[in-house]
Amino acid sequence: MYVSITGNKGNQDVYIKQSYRKDNGKTSSRIYKKLGKYNTLLEQFSGNEKELMDWAKKEAEKETLAYNQQKEKVSLSLSPLARIPLDEERVFNIGYLFLQKICSELRIDNICRNIRNHHKFSYDFHAILTDLIYARILAPSSKLSSYKYCHSLLEPPKYSLQDLYRALSILAEESDFIQEELYKNSNFIHPRNSKILYYDCTNYYFEIEAEDGIKKYGKSKEHRPNPIVTMGLFMDADGIPLAFDIFPGNQNEQLTLKPIEKKVIKDFNYSEFIFCSDAGLGGKSNRFLNSFGNRSYVITYSLKKMKKEERELALLPTQFKVPGSNKLIDLRTLDESDPKVYNTIYYKEYPLVTGDMDETVIITYSPKYKAYQSKIRNAQIDRAKKMIQSSDKTRKGKGSNDPARFIQRTSVTEDGEIAQKNIYQLDEAKILEESMYDGFYAVVTNLEGDIREIININKQRWEIEENFRIMKSEFEARPVFVRREDRIKAHFLTCFISLLVYRLLEKKLGEEFTCSQILETLRNMNVTLLSKDSGYIPSYKRTKITDKLHSSFGFRTDYEFIRKSTMRTIIKETKQKK
Repeated sequence: MYVSITGNKGNQDVYIKQSYRKDNGKTSSRIYKKLGKYNTLLEQFSGNEKELMDWAKKEAEKETLAYNQQKEKVSLSLSPLARIPLDEERVFNIGYLFLQKICSELRIDNICRNIRNHHKFSYDFHAILTDLIYARILAPSSKLSSYKYCHSLLEPPKYSLQDLYRALSILAEESDFIQEELYKNSNFIHPRNSKILYYDCTNYYFEIEAEDGIKKYGKSKEHRPNPIVTMGLFMDADGIPLAFDIFPGNQNEQLTLKPIEKKVIKDFNYSEFIFCSDAGLGGKSNRFLNSFGNRSYVITYSLKKMKKEERELALLPTQFKVPGSNKLIDLRTLDESDPKVYNTIYYKEYPLVTGDMDETVIITYSPKYKAYQSKIRNAQIDRAKKMIQSSDKTRKGKGSNDPARFIQRTSVTEDGEIAQKNIYQLDEAKILEESMYDGFYAVVTNLEGDIREIININKQRWEIEENFRIMKSEFEARPVFVRREDRIKAHFLTCFISLLVYRLLEKKLGEEFTCSQILETLRNMNVTLLSKDSGYIPSYKRTKITDKLHSSFGFRTDYEFIRKSTMRTIIKETKQKK
């Protein structure tokens, strides 16, 4: 509603008018309320026209609010004897709308339109790709289950399941183009921090027995006896995924870096960055690769794999310093019960001679990290003790976190016995050996400058490990159910894009909530259809997270009742770009 002054000069009236739409669709206006004669009202405000108009506008706002409140009251006629319609879907997920908004801002529709222009297909490629993303985040499962799940969204699929499988081949073929465009477009949402790039690998298993194509037997990080594929992943300094690729499961991880890094340099126009990775991927050849131009590196350096003389030097408790000070410290003199000492990181450095490369090894020691490692190992020792008392004690330890590695088996023959007897006990030597490294950490780098910056660069490596954890656990990227090589690559592309969308969602929410909290909220954000012609009521709990989602994205779905027309407007808003 708005204020209107009509009539001849000296005989004017002040009205509140209302805009409305006629039956033929055209807009018009009508008088809603008369406020009075202009000259009479002007006298009441001592001739101050501005004060008169301010008052009139406030009156219009009051009438608008009162009208809307009255209009928005909803009356429904429900019968306890009437049955709901047969096969009518009544509960819909709306958590995907927040994901849809990010997909729109990533301009995925433009990417899909460009792909469609040089491929011959008639199905809705954009709808298929975005539905695969929503399903991977909200209800991860097989492609068939994902297709079925998407029918519970407010906008169910209009394409067929066969169209979805056909689209997987296109996704695989256009994977590099999609990654390149997503990188460019993601800057519209969150400017990419390309100063430091993190790289790591993991592998995913298939529930099959025989090797096939890139599905090869290799060293599984989950110690499974199935064929695997390897994923290499680049991440920027803010924890947002940058690029990925898939390799045969039996390929040396060291060899996966070069092709992806070349793609990042060429397609993403990255020429200057600090490369950061773990020791397994930071071999000499990969360090050499990042020694040219304006590139440099910070790589985890394995203390356990050092030569004996080098390891003894690294673990020697003397000649440590605090960043920013040249005072030498003997770690044996530290009072680690002092909170300041407990939270301080100490370091020492020495040059590393590796041919023509000018490198430095930095050894850090943290009392807090020592306490953490000791706590984890003590819990594993307790589990090993319980295993010794059970039938599980004969199992061999398969990894660095397996408590079975602390169980020692000794075979003895007692007097009068022919057969040997196995005795199981804690391996105290193994426990002592591992405790030597508590609190210590090492990196090798060709960077020069502030030691604190180098230490902080490596400390952020946990985020790329968390990215893999999210994909494997929350997005259930494994086991992989598709079999064809192109569909395998498409599967991991949708997992990669889902991770990108999720990380950008975290940024929009100010990184205030955990992954499980966010995903549980989105997955439970359902609405219930009251009747075919009325609208919806929210069927979820309003929480701090739902409030933050609505305030961050600029629309609300937490009103007591949402008309169908209002929901259509919200859906339209989520499809608009910035």
